[in-house]
Amino acid sequence: MTADKTAKAESQYKDTVNLPQTAFDMRANASKREPEIQAFWAEANIYETLAEGNPGEPFTLHDGPPYANGSLHMGHALNKTLKDIINRYQLLRGRKGRYVPGWDCHGLPIELKVLQSLGKDERAGLTPIALRQKAKAYALEQVDIQKAQFMRLGVWGDWENPYLTLKPEYEAAQLEVFGEMFTKGYIYRGLKPVHWSPSSQTALAEAELEYPEGHISQSIYAAFRVTELSAAAQPVLGEFAADLGVAIWTTTPWTIPGNLAVAVNGALDYAVVDTTGELAGLPRYLVVAKDLAESLAATFGTALTVRATFKGALLEHCQYQHPLFDRTSPVVIGGEYITTESGTGLVHTAPGHGQEDFITGQKYGLGVLSPVDDRGNFTEEAGPFAGLNVLKDANDAVINALTEAGSLLKREPYAHKYPYDWRTKKPTIFRATEQWFASVDGFRDAAMAAIGEVRWIPSTGQNRIESMVGERSDWCISRQRSWGVPIPAFFDAETGEVLMNAETIAHVRDIFAQRGSDAWWELSVAELLPEPYRSNGRTYTKGTDTMDVWFDSGSSWAAVAKQRGLGYPVDLYLEGSDQHRGWFQSSLLTSVANSGHAPYKTVLTHGFTLDEQGRKMSKSLGNIIDPLEIINGGKDQKQNPPYGADVLRLWVSSVDYSSDVPIGKTILKQMADVYRKIRNTARFLLGNLHDFDPATDAVPYDQLPELDRYLLHRISEVFGEITEAFDSFQFFKFFQTVQNFCVVDLSNFYLDIAKDRLYISAPAAFRRRSCQTVLAIALENLAKAIAPVLCHMAEDIWQAIPYAKSHLSVFQAGWTAINPAWSQPALAEKWQHLRQIRMETNKVLEAARKDGAIGASLEAKLLLYVADDSLRDQLSKFNPISSLGDDTNGVDELRYLFITSQVELLDGVDRLQGLKYRFESEPLGVGVVDAEGHKCDRCWNYSPSVGTIEAHPLACDRCVSALAGTF
Repeated sequence: MTADKTAKAESQYKDTVNLPQTAFDMRANASKREPEIQAFWAEANIYETLAEGNPGEPFTLHDGPPYANGSLHMGHALNKTLKDIINRYQLLRGRKGRYVPGWDCHGLPIELKVLQSLGKDERAGLTPIALRQKAKAYALEQVDIQKAQFMRLGVWGDWENPYLTLKPEYEAAQLEVFGEMFTKGYIYRGLKPVHWSPSSQTALAEAELEYPEGHISQSIYAAFRVTELSAAAQPVLGEFAADLGVAIWTTTPWTIPGNLAVAVNGALDYAVVDTTGELAGLPRYLVVAKDLAESLAATFGTALTVRATFKGALLEHCQYQHPLFDRTSPVVIGGEYITTESGTGLVHTAPGHGQEDFITGQKYGLGVLSPVDDRGNFTEEAGPFAGLNVLKDANDAVINALTEAGSLLKREPYAHKYPYDWRTKKPTIFRATEQWFASVDGFRDAAMAAIGEVRWIPSTGQNRIESMVGERSDWCISRQRSWGVPIPAFFDAETGEVLMNAETIAHVRDIFAQRGSDAWWELSVAELLPEPYRSNGRTYTKGTDTMDVWFDSGSSWAAVAKQRGLGYPVDLYLEGSDQHRGWFQSSLLTSVANSGHAPYKTVLTHGFTLDEQGRKMSKSLGNIIDPLEIINGGKDQKQNPPYGADVLRLWVSSVDYSSDVPIGKTILKQMADVYRKIRNTARFLLGNLHDFDPATDAVPYDQLPELDRYLLHRISEVFGEITEAFDSFQFFKFFQTVQNFCVVDLSNFYLDIAKDRLYISAPAAFRRRSCQTVLAIALENLAKAIAPVLCHMAEDIWQAIPYAKSHLSVFQAGWTAINPAWSQPALAEKWQHLRQIRMETNKVLEAARKDGAIGASLEAKLLLYVADDSLRDQLSKFNPISSLGDDTNGVDELRYLFITSQVELLDGVDRLQGLKYRFESEPLGVGVVDAEGHKCDRCWNYSPSVGTIEAHPLACDRCVSALAGTF
């Protein structure tokens, strides 16, 4: 044949191969394509149609409100993506959607942002209502920013009508919750020590505190001289009374002016130790816990000889002289908080500056002395220390005064956990003030019972919240700020008596429902009060306290779930693990106090995001990763490419979110690689379905060759496992399973084998149509299965399917469709053996390739020995003498399985001896030799038939049959 005729034949052969055809791009081009897909969803109202029109039961994931302040961080992205994965899965399963995004809009951070934006003169003249109006405008601006960012992540929800804690209807529902708790006696006003933030000038709840590393306090040991022994103590301690002191230890020396007692543990052993006068100016005899005497000797640098021992109860009602003020105070019996783990075993007790101190003081009728103002400065009650700031200069002044008074035993720095205001990042103090409290004691047992009715994921969450609720003190719900929901309390101008009852609360609630909580500042007292209080002859003033923002968000079950008819209790709460002391707990307490049960059926928690070195993200470390930069790319897009939302969502699915999770450039690159593998697998499937219509071309299951039926078995297994992963919220199992399916089952196995059937066969040949039947099933199920996570890719795949579909969107198509008949364990066991053999043969072929003995595997003939008679017999049935004319047109021929031009089954291993490329084990023998015949210019297989067919001298016999439409 001439060169011209050869070139013409090759051109003709090239045109006869069924190469893939699809508009589905290999590159995602996510920064452009994802917004287009989101616009398609919005225009077609896909979410709204499913959320209302699905036939199943409603599913309500109640959104914990992020704070309306600042752009999104990785924690937001993790949280909202987890929620969206769950919501999209439930929609695909046919359930109605009930997801209302929300925002927490009140509170100090927004108030501070507003104040920081104003000049000194503007701040000085700012009225509460003017501040509130500026805070509201700022909050709404932040909501719009965050909403757009959440939507760019692909999060579905009722974005047109989110819940905002500043809306009148929300505030009214919150007052309804407050009113019910007040009516039941759970809300009261009292003078108690609370966490107080001098930097914010407000009370704080435990959930508003953080305990940073590295805090150092100035701790002191001091001796208070005993002035009077109790009748019980006189016989034991009388001989020491003339020069006896009680030794205390504290990490807050500034609280010494508030000291009103020294507490001991009545059950502990105490001792009188003799200092032999070596501590100049101090009492010779000191009372300390017996077990601490030896360590205290080392601390004080002097010998301490035990002269008497006794139980702590003996000291009760003894009196001592305050070292700095002209007053005597008692020794009292405290609680189990007094131990011998540190200190002296005797506790300096200031009821105005500590919760345990307050409780002990109440038992003994002590006063509540707290000579500290809102800014943390000593008041006139502190005498010579008035005006000093307790967190700055008061400690040194008190310590110096104790030294001069002959009371200081030792001063030393002490590293420990100390509470800081989580907003200002500055230390707090305990300070007794008049505050509003929710009496957790009043419904603690009911709350503990309700916790036990909830499903906690992970299960350790139950232990965590049980310990917190079981041990927590009463909840301080009042704040001394303007930007919040006011506590609707009125005060008698003459007596100071509080006026608040169900009638007054309901009246204010109704006003708020119409006008919002600004009305508290805009309206007069008379307008805010109902009759008969307007005209009862008394004068009232309005309270100025606002509610803790945790009470705001903790009322969302009433203001959203109940008010909007979403179901109550809701199906799921999902937030970070820190919310056990925050939103989970405040929601639980308000719900139990009102309704007697938890507001949720299931609570799922996730950890925090870390960098790739496992460090917490912070500005100081410079390791913060912006989720929007992951999606859109950074300034240097080579260093920080635009991965799109789906890669970020894929990362969320890949991690075990029950613990803290790392993310960084290396991890993102790995996610992008997995994303591309899934996308390219889908692209191959799409490309090979360009001429396939399931309605007319699909092959019935009972006519499919074994290989195809085996893959359908794997499809039933894989998508069953994925379903289980979503049902159990173990999304990392989805990630692992879908990745393995695309790479191992499809790309490296089935599709590798299928290329010959798809490319070389006649377009409508049985061996091609049967393969396309399976490809279509795999493609549609893959699109549905990845849709909760890779929502944009799934929709992109669905829109690229070339044949007619019954649903506009992949999300309308429902969840994966698995036929129970596809599950064939016996068939699967057989093909697992074949795949194992294939793995071994590939190793031998690869060795030959590396040495250059062969190029492609089609240049080889495989010699195969299988010791098992039954398996060898089964293999022989796959290997007929001719590939033409058998029932499945050679679909299951062994040479297609191993992608070699020929496979010869051996009766023994003799033929393998002397071969360079071989593998032998007891059950298996493999050898590689050169393929027989010449290379077919159409299919690239080697065949003795090449050159024997006059019409097509460059083609093999089966390609000639394919050209004739019979193969």
